[in-house]
Amino acid sequence: MASRYSGVQRVLAKLEASINSGNYYEAHQMYRTIYFRYLRQKKHSELLELLYRGSMLLLQHEQHASGADLGILFINVLTRGTERTQSFFEKITSLFSLMSPISPEREVFVQSALKWSIIGTDYKTGHPDLHQMIAQVFWREKNYIMARQHFIHSRDGSGCAAMLVELHEQRGYMNEIDLFITQAVLQYLCLHNKATAQEAFNSYTSRHPKINNSGPPYLLPLLNFLFFLLKTIDSGKLAVFTVLCEQYQIALNRDPCYRQYLDKIGQLFFNIPPPRPHNQGLFGSILQSFINGLEDDDSDDEQRNAASTSHAAQELD
Repeated sequence: MASRYSGVQRVLAKLEASINSGNYYEAHQMYRTIYFRYLRQKKHSELLELLYRGSMLLLQHEQHASGADLGILFINVLTRGTERTQSFFEKITSLFSLMSPISPEREVFVQSALKWSIIGTDYKTGHPDLHQMIAQVFWREKNYIMARQHFIHSRDGSGCAAMLVELHEQRGYMNEIDLFITQAVLQYLCLHNKATAQEAFNSYTSRHPKINNSGPPYLLPLLNFLFFLLKTIDSGKLAVFTVLCEQYQIALNRDPCYRQYLDKIGQLFFNIPPPRPHNQGLFGSILQSFINGLEDDDSDDEQRNAASTSHAAQELD
């Protein structure tokens, strides 16, 4: 074992000397030659060390295309059975942070890394921890669009909220304070991630200097809607969800996407069937589901359901 790693260290030393002397092309080709040799010999652990060090060195010398190429090879080796660990997530993030934001290889690298991170898991878009680390890199680069995209697939509601507060203060309008967090919370819920949605809402409303921190109730209707929505999901009461959406219909009309999100949320948390094409989105589907249920009951049951709905409305007052 010792001799094997000493051999790797000698190769690394030789390659590092080539890079330091400015022979970048030669060094890159040497790395690729050793890559294929070690791959055939199934020396995966040695190869991972070699490629990571090589990618770091080239990127630090601003050889972005060559460094990213070795980074992609690094991910390729990981896919050959390497377990997902925090250490590898950190190495991936370190390489990603050094890659040029305008390098086309960078996107290939991060997508390959995310695809590797879900192997053997139930995650579909990438491991949440890796998404969080990538989001932090984009945030430091002030690439808010990409940072937000990765935060939404993470479990870091607090980090997402802090980024959204910064984004709104720098680029948003005063009347958009509630819009920034509403879309994020609804998207978290559409991904069946209620815990992170709650964390993001709590953190945003407490961090934002222009929001009344003593709420609820809040001065902005959508913030009150989100507060009640998160409570309603905990209760699982369809009647309350129905009344809630009706009560805040005017505020929800500010963005047509909200209806689509709420359709999905209704399906995930309240077992509402998907709306038919001729239905009017969320409200048609919810009300139709409610009506169908009422038609199956006798008159006494109808009165009890009406009383329940009336009580739900009082809870929201």
